[in-house]
Amino acid sequence: MKTGENRLAEKTQDQRPTQKSIASKAGVSVGAVSRALANDPKIAADTRQRILSIATELGYTPDRAAQRLRTGKTQVINLILPPHDEIFGFGTSIIRGITRGLEGSGYHLVVTPDFGADDHGDVLTRIVKNKLADGILFSRTEPNDPRVRYLSEANFPFVSHGRTELATPHAYVDYDNFGFAYEAALRMIQKGADKIAILLPPSTLTFRQHLLHGFMTAVRETGVAFEIIEGATLESSAEQIETAISERFAKAHRPNGLILPGEVSGLAALAAIQDLELTPEKDVRMVVKQTSGLFDLTRPKVGSIYEDLATAGFQMATLLRKRIDNAPIESLQYVQPISQAPNR
Repeated sequence: MKTGENRLAEKTQDQRPTQKSIASKAGVSVGAVSRALANDPKIAADTRQRILSIATELGYTPDRAAQRLRTGKTQVINLILPPHDEIFGFGTSIIRGITRGLEGSGYHLVVTPDFGADDHGDVLTRIVKNKLADGILFSRTEPNDPRVRYLSEANFPFVSHGRTELATPHAYVDYDNFGFAYEAALRMIQKGADKIAILLPPSTLTFRQHLLHGFMTAVRETGVAFEIIEGATLESSAEQIETAISERFAKAHRPNGLILPGEVSGLAALAAIQDLELTPEKDVRMVVKQTSGLFDLTRPKVGSIYEDLATAGFQMATLLRKRIDNAPIESLQYVQPISQAPNR
């Protein structure tokens, strides 16, 4: 005897829209519906759009288990997301861009938290060996990044947010940190700074070298004095950064220009400078890399250069889709120039 729950389950299953019901309403074949839902360019754009609209109207969702058996694909993209304490809203911005880049592709985004280097190997091995995704996105690359080496050797599609120093090419999206540090230094020098300093990421992260190269290029071209902030890195806590800057700027022969490659470090530096009764942009020129627009609202207003993380996420998703479709890896490398991001 069937229970009420069984009858309800059968009724729900019977009412679930299928590709056949979409085809019937659209007046096309089931094959055409299948190809349109897979975003096949061989189906005319207006027909594709009409089929997608009908699918949305009927509440159609693909049977992923059947789809995986048929195609061998999961239709899942996995974003491995570590904490970015030095960047406000990193996860929100990057996910917004990725979601936009996956629109209309049929891919479903899964976010996997990553709480440290000890978890890297386990997370990647589980995804790759169990075929839990068709591609992987991750950030915070190292010069000799073991994740890049593992995924490259496994021939598993991925795009990293950041570059490496590995000889084997790989797909990546990055920001022009050389250009940021170079432009930031020149801005301060043009405003009268004759001794400039920069806070850098730890040496374990590749973009430290890009920032340092841009900074030192400006120093060599202009001949100004310079310092690297000691006692803290970009990954230190806000309190540690504030203490390091406070201790240095309380001493004689302090820099009168300061580059901060993150918003948290920028706020910490601003607090340290003002607590010493120094005036930002008068006693100390500052340029901060901002990602959230926060420094548009600080007073006194300090110099900043914007990094568009939503655009980075969009590019990562776009390049990963191409990588899954076997595009040449050398064509899947994108560096966002600072000229394409609004300077603020």
